[in-house]
Amino acid sequence: MRLMSNLNQALKKFWRFLNEDNWKSTAVLLLLIIIFIRFIFFPTLSFITASPVPIVIVESCSMYHDRSFDAWWDFNNFWYVKHNISKKDFEKFPFKNGLNKGDVIFVWGRSPVKQGDVIIFKPNPNSIARNPIIHRVISLSPLATKGDNNQIQLVPGNNINSIDETHISEEQVMGKAVLRIPYIGWLKLVLFEPLRPANERGFCN
Repeated sequence: MRLMSNLNQALKKFWRFLNEDNWKSTAVLLLLIIIFIRFIFFPTLSFITASPVPIVIVESCSMYHDRSFDAWWDFNNFWYVKHNISKKDFEKFPFKNGLNKGDVIFVWGRSPVKQGDVIIFKPNPNSIARNPIIHRVISLSPLATKGDNNQIQLVPGNNINSIDETHISEEQVMGKAVLRIPYIGWLKLVLFEPLRPANERGFCN
């Protein structure tokens, strides 16, 4: 009983400390929030979604649409028609209007990937890209993707990171996009924009 009483008193004292209006209590509270997010919230979310990256931020303009869907299709349809994807097909795809830099994406890994899905996948082993890629599935055999805003698919030799999205293994797939929250990812991106190459900074246009 005495142990429980001492523990209860200690918890009350700690709670009063957290409610104090000073820099020490604020610093401890922020540290506790970071620990909770890093070691409890994200592992739990990863387990629920079956994805190692349950929440991601779109960091590039490769999925950006700069016009209405009909106008975008008229401008970009040649590549898709050549690969047997019609306008009617594309209209049924998730996120048919693309994604924007700064969008927050919720990822799901418990359902099979279909043509048209936007997936998150690890770069191929010989790529020097550091972050997962968020592109649309355009074929299943082999599994291959393409960024809606890219004129062609990424293969070693046409991009500085040596990314190959024409033959993606099952092990590379981290899940597919199921929900989008626009722009709030800029709260994080703005901190790293000055470190990016000049041609990759700022909003998509």
